[in-house]
Amino acid sequence: MDILISGAGVAGPVLAYWLQHYGFTPVVVERTPQPRLGLGGHAVDLFAPASAVMDRMGLLPRLRAVAVETSALRYERPGGSPIEVDLRDISEAFADNRHLEIMRGELAVIVHAATADRVDYRFGDSIATLAEDEAGIDVTFDSGRSGRFDLVIGADGLHSTVRRLVFGPEDEVSHHLGGYLAVGTLPNYRELSTHTVLYNAVDRIAAMYPVTQTGQARAVFLFRRTTELVSDHRDIDAQRRLLRAEYRAEGWEIPRLLDEMDRADDFYLDAISQIRLDSWSRGRVSLVGDAGYAPGPAVGGGTTLAVVGAYLLARVLAETGGAHEHAFAVYEQQLGDYVRRCREVAPGVLRRGIPRSRTHLRFNAAATRLLTRLPATLRKRLLAGGASSTLSSFALPDESTPPDIEAPEHAR
Repeated sequence: MDILISGAGVAGPVLAYWLQHYGFTPVVVERTPQPRLGLGGHAVDLFAPASAVMDRMGLLPRLRAVAVETSALRYERPGGSPIEVDLRDISEAFADNRHLEIMRGELAVIVHAATADRVDYRFGDSIATLAEDEAGIDVTFDSGRSGRFDLVIGADGLHSTVRRLVFGPEDEVSHHLGGYLAVGTLPNYRELSTHTVLYNAVDRIAAMYPVTQTGQARAVFLFRRTTELVSDHRDIDAQRRLLRAEYRAEGWEIPRLLDEMDRADDFYLDAISQIRLDSWSRGRVSLVGDAGYAPGPAVGGGTTLAVVGAYLLARVLAETGGAHEHAFAVYEQQLGDYVRRCREVAPGVLRRGIPRSRTHLRFNAAATRLLTRLPATLRKRLLAGGASSTLSSFALPDESTPPDIEAPEHAR
């Protein structure tokens, strides 16, 4: 079967790897003109299920070698003394979860490299139209090229073109969670080595952490907005103005960080939104990762969910012999509960993570100070639940003994 995948970020290459592994012929089309290089984007989390998929791909040792290692966190608050937190102590609570933190750009480079010599990648192009019939899908591309495929999979992110073409306008399925995320690269002028500095204010936070591989640093901004702002996700200059307007009254390092964001060539800003669909599949088209079930950028384990979803989708297509209707139904059945759990995590993380008032600011400071003083066993007990536990709670099927999924009568 020829399967077209839209998107070469993380979900697309992982899906292509496993489709090729199971004997399908994937083709990946990507809007950007060339493969992602370097260490752009922010640090993302690979919780236990995603780490297990990477292990099955033989990539886990390489990922561990380039994992982000932040050993300390320094809270710097307006009108308050700094608070130092040793993250090595806190991470003990999650030692069994095989959790990894890695720069998103580096993760994309690694998963692309795992498939580059075996999968047909077509960079600098995008899907323009889809026309499905009983036997396949005719696809035209922005470049003017055309092709015919058995299936089309949208792995093209929060603002998915495939989803728009097949499922309708984005505003009908996107649900704003009340916050925004911005990120960009800047010089490591504070000479950070293994720690992150975090600034808290009412309704907004900012952080800076080192990227040891390049000697640079990354700035991250999270701010609360109950109503979604009108902006084009591809209009970078407008996004920079939006960020500057939001943080214009803040002190600390904020003026310097905003100036650096004006110069950052990888600057990114977007609403923290969830994609909610009754079904991620329609006919010969399905969605994977943020395109189908984004739980909320930076707050809901979206990268882990994308990796796990890509693996499961390829696996059920193999188990059903390419009987897509049955395979898509099984894919949604296997992943549905995990998607819902991840989706429930995000609002709470956003609510607790961005202070809502000065009282909330003081409470966070007091709780953090108390946490650092608790005995290790009690600290581990308190931290063992919560978001990290939920995002690590999916058990992958056993690759050595795949379940017997019976294909529908018409597919035999």
